[in-house]
Amino acid sequence: MTRDLTNGPITKTMLLFALPMILGNLLQQFYNVADSLIVGQFLGADALAAVGSAYTLMVFLTSILLGLCMGSGAVFSIYYGAKDPDRLKSSLFASFLLIAVFALLLTGLSFWGLDWIIGFLQVPQEIVLPMREYLWVIFWGIPATFLYNYFASLLRAVGNSVLPLIFLAVSAVLNIVLDLVFVLVFQFGVAGAAAATVISQYVSGVGIFIYTLIRMPEFRLERRHLRLTRKTVKEIVQFSSLTCLQQSVMNFGILMVQGLVNSFGPAVMAAFAAAVKIDSFAYMPVQDFGNAFSTFIAQNYGAGKKDRIRRGMRSAVITTVLFCLLITAVVVLFAKPLMLIFVQPQETEILAIGIEYLRIEGSFYCGIGCLFLLYGLYRAIKRPGMSVVLTIISLGTRVALAYLLSAIPQVGTIGIWASVPIGWFLADLVGLLYYRSLQKKRGLLLAEK
Repeated sequence: MTRDLTNGPITKTMLLFALPMILGNLLQQFYNVADSLIVGQFLGADALAAVGSAYTLMVFLTSILLGLCMGSGAVFSIYYGAKDPDRLKSSLFASFLLIAVFALLLTGLSFWGLDWIIGFLQVPQEIVLPMREYLWVIFWGIPATFLYNYFASLLRAVGNSVLPLIFLAVSAVLNIVLDLVFVLVFQFGVAGAAAATVISQYVSGVGIFIYTLIRMPEFRLERRHLRLTRKTVKEIVQFSSLTCLQQSVMNFGILMVQGLVNSFGPAVMAAFAAAVKIDSFAYMPVQDFGNAFSTFIAQNYGAGKKDRIRRGMRSAVITTVLFCLLITAVVVLFAKPLMLIFVQPQETEILAIGIEYLRIEGSFYCGIGCLFLLYGLYRAIKRPGMSVVLTIISLGTRVALAYLLSAIPQVGTIGIWASVPIGWFLADLVGLLYYRSLQKKRGLLLAEK
């Protein structure tokens, strides 16, 4: 079922559209969280550290594909809102072909550079073998990640956020079951956890591809759509490459921080691995709400509904801030019980480091919530380059301060954690000032389409 976001009550429409996206992305997190939980509880701290570092790397690699798919999704939303099915279908063909080729290249390069990647991340010697074993299997899931995110972006672009959720729900349950079987029954170790994830990814990726192909005739292409025109390719490349750059810059910065974290040893690595999972779950809803907000803005941008865009922006900010305040209270107050989900009680050093991280990060979730809205806004109004700028500001600040502050003996790892919210709020400030400049120059955001 597709949903027209250009009509109906604004807040209710955005929330109903965002809810399946939020649930779906939370389920997607179960892929690696299930690995980390089972590995941490049954295979020990070294295995948890290996899977945690691999998670950060995989987030970076898949963010490249996610960015390409999200950029294409913005184009789909605009043409869907403008009621232009031919241009929508031409964009579908061009984007699928281009991103599929890129996904295959990324898979090959990942295998080729595996040992270099492990060295770049400064992985301690005792972690190298389990991490290499895990990555060798997990890289096979990159094409499946492309399939799922491409068709999920397409369906969400036209207002269908329920189907991606259904496929992820099946896949997430399968992942947990396979994790338990491969790790506890067959004792395949970290490779078994990786294999469970890869199989589950293919179930969701291939499944959503087949369903869309068979059950959604409105997306079936005719001969006239099967050609690459310069205009279509240029538009897809512009949106997708900039959104890809934004996503990859963001996660490359996180990857550099992971390398810094690794230099502090296995205890900090394990604490960071567990705390990042909790952190991701905490602000994932506002990230997905930002993506839903972007689709809302893009459809109304295509339809030329200026006032609805303005009212949607006000509603989105209020909703995001209220949610962030609630989740801040939960994470700060329950940091220790949350860490105990992943870490054994006797691992007191790991627990203390993880709790410290969560209380620093969790106190400032409003910063990342507003930043996700700014990313979505500029992607939807054909200014994806500004999203890249904000990402560079946020992550550049984070990486620079993390390395500078952590080098001070009295500060140490606290400097790594504190650098994150500083980067968020600096990017928020720049994004808001740019928005005000657009308002002063043009008086409205729809002056150029």
